[in-house]
Amino acid sequence: MLLEEQRFLHEDLERLEQAIADRISEEPRHIRDRLARDHQIAQFLDRISSQSAKLLEIYRDADGARSSEIQQIGTGDPMDQFYKQLADIKSFHARYPNEPVENLERAYRPKKAADEAAQPSIVDTMFTGEEGFGRFFDLQTCHEQYLNLPNAKRLTYLQYLDMFDNFAPGAAGLKRSEKMTDQYVAYVDHLALDLETFMRKTRPLENIDKVLLEFDEKFEKDWEDDKVPEWKSEDAKATSGTGKPTTGDGIWCDACEKAFTNENVYKNHLNGKKHIRAESERKKREQEESAGNTNGTSKGGVSTTRLKERTIARREYRVKRLASAMSTERSDTRVNVERKQLMTERERQQELENLFSASVSAAQAAEMDEGEEGDDDDKIYNPLKLPLAWDGKPIPFWLYKLHGLGVEFACEICGNFVYMGRRAFDKHFNEARHIHGLKCLGITNTSLFRDITHIDEALRLWEKIQKDRRKDKVEDGSVVQMEDAEGNVMPEKVYYDLQKQGLL
Repeated sequence: MLLEEQRFLHEDLERLEQAIADRISEEPRHIRDRLARDHQIAQFLDRISSQSAKLLEIYRDADGARSSEIQQIGTGDPMDQFYKQLADIKSFHARYPNEPVENLERAYRPKKAADEAAQPSIVDTMFTGEEGFGRFFDLQTCHEQYLNLPNAKRLTYLQYLDMFDNFAPGAAGLKRSEKMTDQYVAYVDHLALDLETFMRKTRPLENIDKVLLEFDEKFEKDWEDDKVPEWKSEDAKATSGTGKPTTGDGIWCDACEKAFTNENVYKNHLNGKKHIRAESERKKREQEESAGNTNGTSKGGVSTTRLKERTIARREYRVKRLASAMSTERSDTRVNVERKQLMTERERQQELENLFSASVSAAQAAEMDEGEEGDDDDKIYNPLKLPLAWDGKPIPFWLYKLHGLGVEFACEICGNFVYMGRRAFDKHFNEARHIHGLKCLGITNTSLFRDITHIDEALRLWEKIQKDRRKDKVEDGSVVQMEDAEGNVMPEKVYYDLQKQGLL
């Protein structure tokens, strides 16, 4: 029966390859369908790996069962072996009459649109509502965990999205001594795990383990070279000729963990109460570490404090690299949070209804066109008449409402050209069309005519500007100069005013 199992595995591999090819040949329009397809392909790839491993074990034939079965078929009567295996199959089905038969052709066949709508997709329960099927981050829990840290800055969620991967003491991060708590370790672990899980969910076809391994190898190299920011060892800090520790930014204060670019400022800082208190705390901490150093060192002579610092630094390094790898999702998350903060509850509900109705209509349209010829790629489903983006597809409805593209602005100076949205309308005042229209009216200074769209208003304003210029323009020879008894020269009006006041 090993030959039959071998044949079955070969058939299964061919069916899986064909199933993957069928799914890659089609590009779903919605991100939910694309993620569902990618996760399904990832499952097929995992099954290919497992089935290939079983097939290799059969070919290796470690116990010699496959060679024995081939020898029995080759040397004995083939019909006897055939009837013997047939009897075994009948005996098996007699003992298990309700055993289902696996139909590989039907198992890997792509489902129809109606079947997919009836059954929940694999990605429906994978993401939260804030994540939007992998388009945005959901770091609300991490934000709350950060706010509960001692001495943490009171950042809003928008500020946290900009600075969650900045662990410098002057930014959203804490001081080096404040990071050595179990609460901070739990926070960094949770943040790194959330970002890693999000990447695994949104990129199922990538080898995430290999990416994380590269991050760890790069961190180990930087740690050995003592190049990890904010976590440099005390012994590796360079010192200047005066004996004061220095960094690339200037003079470094170990107690306050702060760099000074000016030596005089550093000297004045040494006499401050804050520095004296921090210095006493540092000496006390060093005494405690030295007292427990006999039981607090590893076999290689590294203190447990340094090992803990290495663990925290590795998590912070991974957070930075993951955030950098998903910079697009991060920027989209910030835009989405800003947009939702500006919306009312009614607008949020309306957006969800429009999204649901659009997805249902798209599924119905796909189901109706299923039996027709495959020319759907040339048709664009756009029931709301939204403007098209650079890829030829309609822009999202929330972006349409955000920019107010449904509002029309007409400009008479541009030949009654209509601009869709306030942004395009404000932008057109500096464009060549509007400037050319003003110059055709004889207006040279176009910077003073912003927000003016009617020709008569522009002409009246230009006439008033010209009139004011002529009124303010005074020729040099028309001013009458007067001189008092002391020889002071002044205009005639000033002279008579001073004379009336008795000052001359």
